[in-house]
Amino acid sequence: MSAPRLNVRLELEGSVRQDDGMGGYRMVWQRVGSLWAEMKAGTGQERGAEVGPESVVSWRITVRGARAGDPRRPVVGQRLRMGQRLFAIEAVAERDPQGLWLTCFAREEEHA
Repeated sequence: MSAPRLNVRLELEGSVRQDDGMGGYRMVWQRVGSLWAEMKAGTGQERGAEVGPESVVSWRITVRGARAGDPRRPVVGQRLRMGQRLFAIEAVAERDPQGLWLTCFAREEEHA
């Protein structure tokens, strides 16, 4: 297995609760760090959403490996950002037996 070509810089973001000033809270996204990645597009589809048609593309995003619990390891529920584009992480798995590389299975959604 050859090493991936990590040529795309992505920002890793996690959600945190923020008080809304009225006794409740809202979820906001906060930068966790930057990762270099290799990105490969998967299947795409169009589906109906509340605001109209939505384009959904699956991605395999490979990054350097990190052990479970390490803040540099992406986890389900976080997202990756490339400018205005957002990639919701749906699963993370080791790409190789040594754990040198991780594959993030992510979903990119675009609203029409």
